[in-house]
Amino acid sequence: MCPRRCARCAGHSLLWLAVLCLVANVLLYFPNGETRYAAEGRLSRFVWFFSGLAGGGALMFLPAFVFIGLEEDDCCGCCGHENCGKRCAMLSSVLAALIGIAGSGYCIIVAALGLAEGPLCLNSLGQWNYTFANTDGQYLLDTSTWSQCVEPKHVVEWNVSLFSILLALGGIEFILCLIQIINGMIGGICGYCCSRRQRYDC
Repeated sequence: MCPRRCARCAGHSLLWLAVLCLVANVLLYFPNGETRYAAEGRLSRFVWFFSGLAGGGALMFLPAFVFIGLEEDDCCGCCGHENCGKRCAMLSSVLAALIGIAGSGYCIIVAALGLAEGPLCLNSLGQWNYTFANTDGQYLLDTSTWSQCVEPKHVVEWNVSLFSILLALGGIEFILCLIQIINGMIGGICGYCCSRRQRYDC
């Protein structure tokens, strides 16, 4: 596949993934659609790390738009050589991909930590704490223990589902940015494999 076409596909994919990360992170603030737990500060500490809003969300827009912009044919070139400018553009996309690696990596790490620790909830003893913090994530395999969290209702399912989604989305973003690093190096060093007349449909 042509390097620019590959970059364009990755860019459009990153845009949708970033939007999904934003939505998933926002939903974490409203267990069962209720706002009072956020207002009272009774949410998992990792919800406040903005892994989906910043790392997997807003930060991913930069590499996404850079990758999509590579499809344009109006590169300035250098020393009268248009292809030189195109190669520089491909190499510069590697820097944008590194930013994407950092953002998606942050999203993955925070989501994994959020899953391992579990939610902040009111237990059967009437105490607000991290009921599953000392289980090393084993509670994820034993759904019968989830009923230990009395309030918010179904908060374990809520957190597990959304943090898992963020983990998966961050992983896909990481892979796409990693692919673009390789693609950008190939396109920048080896040149383009496509002719100027080729049209790119993805």
